Amino acid sequence: MNTKFQSKSFQMKQAGCYDEKTNGVVVMVEAHSQEKQIQQVVYRILDANLDRAREGLRIIEEWCRFGLNNAQLAGECKDLRQEVGKWHTPELRAARDTLGDPGTGLSHPQEELRASITSLLQANFCRVQEALRVLEEYGKLYHPNMGAAFKQMRYRVYALESNLMGYQRHQLLWRSRLYLVTSPTDSLCQTVEAALKGGLTLLQYREKTADDVLRLERATKLRQLCHTYGALFIVNDRVDLALAVDADGVHLGQQDLPIAVARQLLGTQRLIGRSTTNPEEMQAAIAEGADYIGVGPVYETPTKVGKAAAGLEYVRYAAKNCAIPWFAIGGIDANNINDLIDAGAERVAVVRSLMQAEQPTLVTQYFLSQIQRVKLKPE
Repeated sequence: MNTKFQSKSFQMKQAGCYDEKTNGVVVMVEAHSQEKQIQQVVYRILDANLDRAREGLRIIEEWCRFGLNNAQLAGECKDLRQEVGKWHTPELRAARDTLGDPGTGLSHPQEELRASITSLLQANFCRVQEALRVLEEYGKLYHPNMGAAFKQMRYRVYALESNLMGYQRHQLLWRSRLYLVTSPTDSLCQTVEAALKGGLTLLQYREKTADDVLRLERATKLRQLCHTYGALFIVNDRVDLALAVDADGVHLGQQDLPIAVARQLLGTQRLIGRSTTNPEEMQAAIAEGADYIGVGPVYETPTKVGKAAAGLEYVRYAAKNCAIPWFAIGGIDANNINDLIDAGAERVAVVRSLMQAEQPTLVTQYFLSQIQRVKLKPE
């Protein structure tokens, strides 16, 4: 029962705002007519946004169910969808006027294309959250409890988004076999895109000497590229830059921020990696909550000047003792990758062998063809 749209004529009568013997009836009729028009507009707004919220939640639910096989996330979507549906009364549905809605023909180029599952999910989370905010505000005109109900649902959707996007990132991290760490080059974006076309799913932007304006510009372009191809984008060292460009995570060296501090800044949904050179550093990184680690440098490399090679022995140790994803790194190329595989590596990270390659797409495909012969250990 609508408790907000009380009779305007009754209110006027109680306040003594008109004289029944003169023009009071005319005023009453006009006020009542205006009230009904506003009521129908509010009903149409509620109907449209209830539809929008339910549709968006169903799209998200289908990916949780069939894409991730995650019953918990799918169940939360379903519960939210059913709660929204309880408010979709016949009274609101009856106000629908699809043919008379000028918004049905409106569109935007970004709505015509979804570059990846990530972009599809993010678009629909935005759609649901916007609809819930509209329902929260306009619902206050319809029912005394509707605003508060949709406010709580909106917070639940925020939590669902964090949990789902975090789960997505961890799933892709576990599946990733090849990790490209960039080095400065005039053809940075072209090389990265070529590797992405070859199947790369994990990229780290690493540039130690450029000024922050340039780093921000390049990181933004690389993140867009990665998300277009459905790959993870990690920033080296800089938590602030990772947050500024909405990166999937950050990679920290032994002298960088403690993992606990980075986690507090980044939240639980983003990834944190840590470089390690020996078993002690590995165990410390795992205990501190790293999502993945680098193992190396396996061979001496100019990207780690002054660091002695950890050698294949550390790779063998990691293969037996590391329960989180780890990437062998340091001087790895097409000539020695099979030695890494023989030592137990399931994932490798490379720099020069891809950044300096004449055909990055083919080199990426070659690395993947070799490393994917190894069966991944279950999560």
